[in-house]
Amino acid sequence: MAGLSGSDHDFKRNAAPFNRAASLRCHRLPKNRWAVILAGGEGARLRPLTRLICGDERPKQFCSLYGGATLLQHARQRAERSVRSGHVLFSLTRAHEAFYSPLLADCRRQWIVQPYNRGTGAAIVSSLLYVARRAPDAVAAIFPSDHHYSDENIVAEAVENAFELAEAEPRVVLLGAKPSSPEVEYGWIEVGDPIAGVAPAFRVRGFHEKPSGELASLLLRRQALWNTFVMIGPVLPFLETIYSAAPDLVGALRRSVMPRGPRGEVRLEESAYARIPSVDFSRQILPAVTGRLIVRQLGPVVWNDLGDCNRALDALSEAGLEPDWAERWRARPPAASAVA
Repeated sequence: MAGLSGSDHDFKRNAAPFNRAASLRCHRLPKNRWAVILAGGEGARLRPLTRLICGDERPKQFCSLYGGATLLQHARQRAERSVRSGHVLFSLTRAHEAFYSPLLADCRRQWIVQPYNRGTGAAIVSSLLYVARRAPDAVAAIFPSDHHYSDENIVAEAVENAFELAEAEPRVVLLGAKPSSPEVEYGWIEVGDPIAGVAPAFRVRGFHEKPSGELASLLLRRQALWNTFVMIGPVLPFLETIYSAAPDLVGALRRSVMPRGPRGEVRLEESAYARIPSVDFSRQILPAVTGRLIVRQLGPVVWNDLGDCNRALDALSEAGLEPDWAERWRARPPAASAVA
């Protein structure tokens, strides 16, 4: 079983002032806001690095890459700056329970446990359905659990503005990061017309997931944005938007029940998941619903999805972070350091 490492204990101790401040701030946050942190992925491309750091096969979101906290804990802090802590849900996968159980022991009733991974589509839909059944007037935010930002204050400001924009429209609002290079491993958002009075926000013209080098260079010149996969929208319009692209997925999960486990967690029905295909939200949902979306550009912040080992190290180094595992990683033989 995975336990708390020394760095995890350090994080819990260092986070105490933050937790007290967050508790006070919760009373000022709108009651209709919810958040979902997507933490059910496998993180296979970063596995050589997480294996070096942790000595086991955990996905990257359950690994401490910087700051003494796991990426999941960083994501939780990020969400709790805009959403009451009791309204932050965690979309998880049953096979990873040994890794997330000690990290999220204080909020088991906020676990949405999938029997197995069916892609980001099922994770998002099942979590939004849970919110819709309890708070149909809610505005929900989706956060990945495994990304890095150079300035959390800028992200928090953008999320706050996106909540306000989603409530005013109401549409699903995505956060896009200004690109620094023609990156071929990211998703890109091609922006359309600006929204009057809500700069910097735009209609969405199209999506390009992991484009060719030539197309990425063209998108960079066109001032397209990188898709951070942070999304905010009123929960019912959010579900209706997804339904227009994937009615079978939404229909199958809408008919399922969401029973509580023995310790309070929600455990989604295995029979429901057996009836649905794996759905990639970026590739199969977003390109089909561009007319229903808005993208808001993040301010001056560096974003990285920490998607492969060397890119993760480069991103942290550029942010002025030098984790204790960096020297060990650089010292590995070139063949062993290759991304799996």
